[in-house]
Amino acid sequence: MRAHEAGALHAEAGGRGPSWLRPPDDPNSLVTHLWPRHVTKSDAGVLLVAGVSVAELAAEFGTPAYIVDEDDFRQRARDFKQAFAGCDVYYAGKAFLSLASVRWIAAEGLSLDVCTGGELAVALRAGFDPARIGFHGNNKSCAELERAVEAGVGRIVVDSLTEIDRLAQVAADGGVRQQVLLRVTAGVEAHTHEYIATAHEDQKFGLSLADGRAEEAMQAIACHDSLELTGLHSHIGSQIFDTSGFEIAARRVLALFARGLEGGVPLTELDLGGGFGIAYTTQDDPASPATLAVEMQRIVEHECRALGIDVPHLSIEPGRAIAGPSTFTLYEVGTVKTVNLDAGASRVYISVDGGMSDNIRTALYDAHFSCTLASRRSAVPPVLSRVVGKHCESGDIVVMDEFLPGDVEPGDLVAVPATGAYCRSLATTYNHVPRAPVVAVRQGEARVVVRRETEEDLLRLEVG
Repeated sequence: MRAHEAGALHAEAGGRGPSWLRPPDDPNSLVTHLWPRHVTKSDAGVLLVAGVSVAELAAEFGTPAYIVDEDDFRQRARDFKQAFAGCDVYYAGKAFLSLASVRWIAAEGLSLDVCTGGELAVALRAGFDPARIGFHGNNKSCAELERAVEAGVGRIVVDSLTEIDRLAQVAADGGVRQQVLLRVTAGVEAHTHEYIATAHEDQKFGLSLADGRAEEAMQAIACHDSLELTGLHSHIGSQIFDTSGFEIAARRVLALFARGLEGGVPLTELDLGGGFGIAYTTQDDPASPATLAVEMQRIVEHECRALGIDVPHLSIEPGRAIAGPSTFTLYEVGTVKTVNLDAGASRVYISVDGGMSDNIRTALYDAHFSCTLASRRSAVPPVLSRVVGKHCESGDIVVMDEFLPGDVEPGDLVAVPATGAYCRSLATTYNHVPRAPVVAVRQGEARVVVRRETEEDLLRLEVG
């Protein structure tokens, strides 16, 4: 458990905050590993992305807005592709998916993972090669499976005994022998939030190794001529910072893999999923793709030697690790108020023009974020602050605790890094607040890749 997850509070610097949080030496500086590669601050304290100031971006595109450093996104995709050379890298589209991001992924040579018919529709509209698409999901409908088979999706990850029969019929009706992977539950407790841990027994994904259902499913697939089982799939959770969980999962999944080979199932592929962590605060220290590649391939090779089997073709599914660090959210401050706590302490509440509709992760996962004053330099000492949204919920918090200059005022711009994964994907129109746009910046040029929702968009579905 990282320090900030313990949630220990103590009075310091005129306020209360988690025990790991300290006032920065220079509140006008950036902790560079929290931000995209091409984000800097000018001498005047203005945040710049690929040479474009956030003041210009706010004036042209409004706030709140998700600002993507496109070259950073692409470089992170390339980093995984190069580190895992000889393996298949599937970008997990659920982290952030748009026509633009699909095309970036295609251009960098990655494959694509989707988990609903809607995500598949985006991929196909973007012109992505369906043979390089993997289709996940614990409850794919017949219509979704029919579309995937008809489109020529390269692999479908089956998640239940019911789905095996369902897909077999769809593939047979389409005259197709569909390649599938079987998602298995390895019983690994990843050190992450309960809602994003996905390999323990008591959850909705996959078929259990422990109770024999995974082996039963493997045999069931073999009974259908319209299905070809090529490999096994495991995913242990999200925001993971070391490979120990992958080691346990690989050992258990490869044991089933070996039994399948002994039984005549021609398995060739092992997918260990994704879930690689990123830095949201200074306490987070994620491994590089190169380190992950060395460690994960070492783990697989070691387990295969112990089992006496050939090393299968490995695939992984990074999503957050590519999209997350490449993006920050830009807000305008609306109101500022000071709230007195006990023992003479206080906290400043900074309200911005977005909130839980554009970043639900703080409320949903107890996630921690950082932020910075983005529109000017300040000489005023930092004070403990909480950045909150405009929604009618006391839990509408964007940044739980951060030290920001004591003179932050209405009209200032603040920026929150590492919001590229799941923030836009989980965005809502709660309180009928239109969703924020996604603006990509590259080499001094900015363009909208997902436009801002309007009130007309909100009303278009009304029939009363």
